[in-house]
Parts: sequence; C-alpha cells; structure tokens
Amino acid sequence: MTQDLKESFGSPGGSLAAKVRTLAPSMTRSMQRVAEAVASDPAGCAALTVTGLAGLTGTSEATVVRTARLLGYPGYRDLRLALAGLAAQQQSGRAPAITTDIAVDDPLADVVAKLAYEEQQTLADTAAGLDTGQLGAAVTALTGARRTDVYGIGASGLVAQDLTQKLLRIGLIAHAHSDPHLAVTNAVQLRSGDVAIAITHSGSTGDVIEPLRAAFEHGATTVAITGRPDSPVTQYADLVLTTSTSRESELRPAAMSSRTSQLLVVDCLFVGVAQRTYETAAPALAASYEALAHRHRSASR
Repeated sequence: MTQDLKESFGSPGGSLAAKVRTLAPSMTRSMQRVAEAVASDPAGCAALTVTGLAGLTGTSEATVVRTARLLGYPGYRDLRLALAGLAAQQQSGRAPAITTDIAVDDPLADVVAKLAYEEQQTLADTAAGLDTGQLGAAVTALTGARRTDVYGIGASGLVAQDLTQKLLRIGLIAHAHSDPHLAVTNAVQLRSGDVAIAITHSGSTGDVIEPLRAAFEHGATTVAITGRPDSPVTQYADLVLTTSTSRESELRPAAMSSRTSQLLVVDCLFVGVAQRTYETAAPALAASYEALAHRHRSASR
C-alpha cells in the first residue's frame, strides 16, 4: 500500500478509507490505485465516469468496476453515488463520522441506539446469506468428528475460542489455535474424520490459511467462516459459511463488526451439533454446570 493511501486514513472520509485499509491486502496493485484515488479525493472521483477514473488511475474500466465491487458496491454507479454523498458531507462541515451514522458529538444514548441497529442489521444480513445446506454439512462433519481444530487470529481468535469451549461443554474434542506455528503443527496430524475450521473475515489471513491448507491436504473436512466467499481461504475449504461484510470505520473496524456475524454462525453450528447429539450433549452440559456450580455460589456470597 502506498504512503498516500496510508495518509488518507485520517481524512474526513475515514469510513471509506478504513474499508480500503481492510481490503488493500486482497487488491491487485492496479485496484489499490483506484482505491487510493477514491479514498483521497471522493469529490473529484464522484465527478468522473468509469472511463475517466480508469484514465486518472492508469487502469482499465474493468479494474474500476472490480474495485467498486470489492468495496461493497454492486457497481461503479453505486460507488459514485456514495462518493458524492461523502463529498457533500465534507462540504457541509458536519461532525466527522465514527460510523456511517454516528458522529463524534452524538449523545451516548444515540450511540447505543445506532450501534444496536447496526448489530441487528449485521445479524439479519448474515442469517439471510447463510447457506443452510453448507451449514448442515458442517454440522454433520462436526457431529462425527474424531477431533476439531479451529484457527483464528485477533478478534477471530476469540470467536475460535468461543466455538471450542462450546463443543467441549458437550463432550466433543476441540482445540482453538491462535499461534500459527502450533496451528500448522497440529493441522498436519489431522486425518479423514477430523474437522478443521478457519475463521477469517477478510479470507486472506496467511496465518489462518496455512493450517487450513495443511488440514485439507491431509484429508480433514475443512470449513471456512469468512466474509469473502471468493477469498484465498476458500481454496482449501470443503464448506464455506459466509458472514456479513458490515460497514466499517476507524473506531469500529472489521474486527468488531465481523465478530457479531461470526458469533452467530458459531452459535448455529453449536446448536446444530447439540441437536444431533442431544442424548450425550444434554448430560455433558448438566455435568459441566454442576462442576462449576460451587464457583457461582461462592461468587454470589
């Protein structure tokens, strides 16, 4: 990524620039030039046709359209309208946005209401886009797995831990790996009948892709939970569960917005497995509650 693109993150178009920052690693160099242009000068780019922007950035019309789609717009026309709106906001002098709808001077009550609405939209979008056929196949694989390994880095690593502790509570063998070296070391031990799950919003996190690839090559059933169904991680996934690509900003980046949708998918997986294994899952859950009950009683004194 160029220095100009990095410097644009502090501009009034912070939300767009944050999205560019998140997606830049998955862009070609020519796509990065288009993204740099729209992030640094939304007003100027809004006035350009697709041919004009291609000429400005030394790319092709097809590259401009692909960049627009990668940024979350159906086509260049939609990106152009968004740029015009952003330019109008900058010219009006309104308070800079923390998210698309939240400004730095919003009262906390408004922040709570707006974030709650965004979370609801994220969950609704994820539910609407989730392939229940792929989900069912993943549940079947987990139900019969000898062992399950889950890979995730950063916020996705927290989701990986959430899934594994749920599976452990119903008596299944599961491990979460956030250390890339340990992840690969364990992945090469997997075989047919095992399951490996990669959790990555961008779908291009190398430390998650590498162990999934190793598990795939050793015969394990592999699952990718990602917001980018055409991303590199899916090359090594037998099953793909797609999460919502929520709106991002400098103070609410993908790590926050993606976690909401990832947790929904994880809960769907867990409940599906618990349904299939109810006769053993229910006693296992009861045993774990009983084992921890004294700790809850002590804490309440």
